[in-house]
Amino acid sequence: MLNLMGLLWEGDPRVRRLNEAPFRDGARYVLYWAQINRRVDFNHGLLFAAELANGLDLPLLYFEGVTYEYPHANDRLHTFLLENVPETARRLRALGIGYVFYLRRSSSDPADVLERLAAEAAALVTDDFPVYWPRRLNERMPGKLRIPYFAVDASCIVPGSLIPERQYAAFSIRPKIRKLLPKYLQPVPAIRLRRRYRGPACPYHTEVMPEEIPRLVASCRIDHSVPPSRIFRGGAAEARRRLEEFLERRLRLYARERNNPGVEATSDLSPYLHFGQISALEVALAVTDYARRHGLLADQFLEQLIVRRELAFNFCRHARRVDSLEELPEWARQTLRKHDGDPREHIYDFEQFLRAETHDEIWNAAQKELLLAGKIHGYARMYWGKKIIEWSGSHQEALRTMIELHDRLALDGRDPNTYTNILWCFGLHDRPWRERPVLGTIRYFSRQGFERKTDVAGYLARIRALERGGEGGS
Repeated sequence: MLNLMGLLWEGDPRVRRLNEAPFRDGARYVLYWAQINRRVDFNHGLLFAAELANGLDLPLLYFEGVTYEYPHANDRLHTFLLENVPETARRLRALGIGYVFYLRRSSSDPADVLERLAAEAAALVTDDFPVYWPRRLNERMPGKLRIPYFAVDASCIVPGSLIPERQYAAFSIRPKIRKLLPKYLQPVPAIRLRRRYRGPACPYHTEVMPEEIPRLVASCRIDHSVPPSRIFRGGAAEARRRLEEFLERRLRLYARERNNPGVEATSDLSPYLHFGQISALEVALAVTDYARRHGLLADQFLEQLIVRRELAFNFCRHARRVDSLEELPEWARQTLRKHDGDPREHIYDFEQFLRAETHDEIWNAAQKELLLAGKIHGYARMYWGKKIIEWSGSHQEALRTMIELHDRLALDGRDPNTYTNILWCFGLHDRPWRERPVLGTIRYFSRQGFERKTDVAGYLARIRALERGGEGGS
């Protein structure tokens, strides 16, 4: 049986075994721990856990938790996560998979529920993710558990292990991804289990009904000053609704208008991709199929979804610290050191940035979008980041401000794309440009350029509507 089990992961580029503990005899189930890929469909990690359960002739138990103690835990992030739970429960029940959702509300609640569940498991399968808590926990937990611990790369379309070296720009990773893509741009097989989970109700499970979510969030010892997004609701069903809207209304506009925040042309899927409520693979397949059937070009969208996103994952897998200017190329570090002490025309502190209190109405609009929606339009975010560098007392202070604002407010923060896009503002995955004060040879982004290339009036009108309580795409 163990030889048969080995066939499930030996040679699979998505799967890493992180310890050498033996399978537990007499176990009740195989345990899948959803840390970041909180979905049922198009989930290679859950599929691997199901195959492991079938090979061991055991049922499968799916565990996910939300705790009060993660950095910047607040109503926005908690609400978005909890809104996904009812559909997850329904889908797992239909497949015969057990489900434990644990909401740890305060320090008086047990902190070791995962370990308690693992004590009756034959093996544990979880998500392989290169940043934030999943990375830390996957370094710490395998040695604490006395069962096999597997981490599965279900975030990227092309498994990251197949591009083992750090790539320094899109042009270097693009041909590698394109060579591998035909093999991996394929649907994930349906999950079929030999044994349904019929265990007793777990005492740590928190039942989540949609109408109860505000009460549950209010009961947690978290930051209640950051309200839920005015635009984005969590959940796999909502992610698919947005995907359908993108296909039917926005894909035909994307190539021409994706960098225009005054026009609704982007997918708005980054919060759902970050929390794993939809898979990049599912999105890519849907977009490819729709574009083929309707005679549309989807190359620019797929470039962002696959090449640029997986370049970000590649960077975060290899970086020692994803929040450090030391990870920049040498030319960028040199020019920033040379210009760090340059006089600034404007300097704002963190609270002024947070409250959108600068002299620039375009920058303020981007920050208000982050404050109210929990996401900034990608092109506006480039302008937002470049101006924080120009208006901060030092480059290090600018980096801290960008990361702090995203960690606290962004539904797509704490993500490889976030850290990579922030460091791009400082020269990561870029080249030297004409030398200027403060930025040195880092790429400059002028207000005049933003106004020339975008519908500024439309963007400002959309943010004003958002402030009044309406909705607007981002």
